Amino acid sequence: MRVDIQREFESPEARANPIPVYAKLRALGPVLRSSAVYGEGFVLTRYEEIMSVIKDPRFANDPRSAGGKSLDRWWMPAIMRMLVSSMVLRDPPDHRRLRNLVQKAFTPTMVENLNGRVEQITEDLLDAAERKPVVDLMAEFALPLPLTVISEMLGVPEADRSGFRDLIAKVLDSSAASPLAFVRNYPNMLRLNRFLRKLVRLRRDQPGADLVTALVQAEEGGDRLSEDELISMVFLLLFAGHETTVNLIGNGVLELVRHPEQMRKLREQPELIDSAIEEMLRYTNPVGQVAPRFAKEDLEIAGVRIPQGSAVTLLIASANLDEAAFPNAGTLDITRGPNRHVSFGYGLHYCLGAPLARLEARVAIPALLKRFSRLELAVPEKQLRWRPNVGLRGVEALPLAVTRADAVAGRTAA
Repeated sequence: MRVDIQREFESPEARANPIPVYAKLRALGPVLRSSAVYGEGFVLTRYEEIMSVIKDPRFANDPRSAGGKSLDRWWMPAIMRMLVSSMVLRDPPDHRRLRNLVQKAFTPTMVENLNGRVEQITEDLLDAAERKPVVDLMAEFALPLPLTVISEMLGVPEADRSGFRDLIAKVLDSSAASPLAFVRNYPNMLRLNRFLRKLVRLRRDQPGADLVTALVQAEEGGDRLSEDELISMVFLLLFAGHETTVNLIGNGVLELVRHPEQMRKLREQPELIDSAIEEMLRYTNPVGQVAPRFAKEDLEIAGVRIPQGSAVTLLIASANLDEAAFPNAGTLDITRGPNRHVSFGYGLHYCLGAPLARLEARVAIPALLKRFSRLELAVPEKQLRWRPNVGLRGVEALPLAVTRADAVAGRTAA
């Protein structure tokens, strides 16, 4: 069976509710044929097969490891060549070398130390939002929170932060999913590249307590990141980590609004926030698929022959909704456990920014629920516009009618 994944999600209905589409794909089989950028390819739809490929050393992230050629065999701008050679598309030992160096800089302690600052930024954003009867959660909360955090974490000078955040927002606009939109956005990518290189030079000369300084100074066995590797790593954190956080908060809050009984349960039992976030990651799928894997030899998956060099696309969103792996998979249950979703990947290529995304959501969502006693859609649900990107799922805007909790308490007392 051959499928076109992009076409499966062309309709607004499919993007708004992908659960039936993924169920249809799983029903067609665990391994489907598909056209791929790299040539003839396959799509995996079910949890068991996807996990087996993620763990299988016979699959590579770099097509060159499977006897193929990488995308950079064609001419492409220098900045794109740098991105397609990023850590996420590398295999050991290159991948291990890069990851070890980055983990020396981007540590769990660094992330945990951001907690207080994330709380302050969250409160400031909510202070501004509460002055309005209707709040666009994406533009006024879900987007600026991680943008502000990442700009401070990278060590961007305070005077440059406003312009830096505006530039990132333009570059990361995932609604720009067409080739023409990419061409139009390319000057902004060049500007961001120049900005980051200037920032790297600044932190070489003036070290600070920030991530760029830590990346510049990271060393293992006399080895350090080159400037291109360092810039590529920052781009990866911006593209993968930031966008995941934005959509986790946006999608997660939308599903709480859609499921008022789950919102009520979280309000009454705030200690459920960690399991709620894991369920939001599984059910709302901010990331729909990960980088393809390439077969390093002829092999079989679920009885289907996979020739050497074939590209295999992993639909992790479909895996997260697989009834064979998750009882009542099509139901949002913030108490679900265990919850072995693959929203951040697994194994060698587990998402580096996962702890930061979890931290920001763990702070942001409870603060939102505490501040507002009422959160309801301010427009009919059918008017919500979803970004036309299978890989990263999120709404363009999320208008919510809100009521401050103390306003309700005041009226009750009166």
